[in-house]
Amino acid sequence: MRLLMVSGDRQVAIGERGPFHSMQREFSRYFDRIDVLCPRPPGAVTVRSIHDNVHFHPADCGRSGMVRYIASKGRELVLEGGHELIVSHDYGWFYNGLGSWRVSQATGVPYLSELHHVPGHPVPANMRERFDKFVARCYVRWARTKAVGFRVVNHDEMPSLLARWHVPAGKVIVLPSLYIDLDVFHPPAQPVEHEHDVVYVGRMVANKGIDRILDALALSDARGVRLRALFVGKGPLARDMQSRAEHLGISGRVRFVEWVDSPEALADVYRASRLCVCASTCEGGPRFTVEAMACGTPVVSTPVGVMGDLLGGDDAGALARFDTADLAATIERVLEDEDVRRRMGERAFEIASRFEYSAAIGVYANGLRRLAGKEEIATSRELTPGNGTP
Repeated sequence: MRLLMVSGDRQVAIGERGPFHSMQREFSRYFDRIDVLCPRPPGAVTVRSIHDNVHFHPADCGRSGMVRYIASKGRELVLEGGHELIVSHDYGWFYNGLGSWRVSQATGVPYLSELHHVPGHPVPANMRERFDKFVARCYVRWARTKAVGFRVVNHDEMPSLLARWHVPAGKVIVLPSLYIDLDVFHPPAQPVEHEHDVVYVGRMVANKGIDRILDALALSDARGVRLRALFVGKGPLARDMQSRAEHLGISGRVRFVEWVDSPEALADVYRASRLCVCASTCEGGPRFTVEAMACGTPVVSTPVGVMGDLLGGDDAGALARFDTADLAATIERVLEDEDVRRRMGERAFEIASRFEYSAAIGVYANGLRRLAGKEEIATSRELTPGNGTP
């Protein structure tokens, strides 16, 4: 089976080995060939191939030309290669979905719209997110008669929202996006010295609530609870957040780094941290919190994405409300007793183990194969010598 993916992720196209690169290592085993259309990266535009059968085709234009590029290049690839399903990662102005629909119209190949999350849901971070949610609603109402279905990544938040937007239940396909490589993300074999009390990993953008994390650290600092924090990520708000830390008087205990070199190095960051914190207002996962849990690091998070399900019992971390005061109090509560924090970390690993990499990727890949009318393939961990390979 050949698959066409229309993605907004250009990390692979610029040589970075992020989550999408890691996912494709297992995912690509389920398909004969995968072609990925992605936005134009900085520098020269060239086709980049990974894992032998995954080929990235960066756009030769900016955002204003993406619908045209996707429609043209996608049609060319499908007519040449006989792809049987188009998977569109939809967000923003939804040019991926609009272009994918045009490819579908021209070739007769169905397209699946993937909605990992909707900005502003459940809580808008600003007026822009309110507008983005309105745009998403318009797209969904347009696409509900055109897409073969909508892939969502959690069981409650997104299905209920799509139901309110009049998407038939039969068109909502729940295929979780979380997949954790437990060979990489796992608790330390020996006790480690913690370099940070709090760690955040992710984009420096408004919906991530990084300002609230910094404000919570400053509030704790004023109460005499001085915490060391590490923020890993880059984005448009990076400099603003560094300036905010200086203004709050906590920059001496807060460090910012843009990137770590590998998943293994990221796992070391989690293991060297006592607590992982997420203050997002909307998420599909998030992934980084579950990676941290797999490393034996408990999590404090707002109730977004799947975190309400994973932390509802308060035994692997804790849920916090969307205000600074409650976030600070919850962080302090989890960190105040080291024995309790350690037990939370053990329970966090147990929960994260549900998302073992090959099994979770297999659920996603086989879900797409079923949608295209193809037989399922055993996960790599189910295979034994003589059974063949996906």
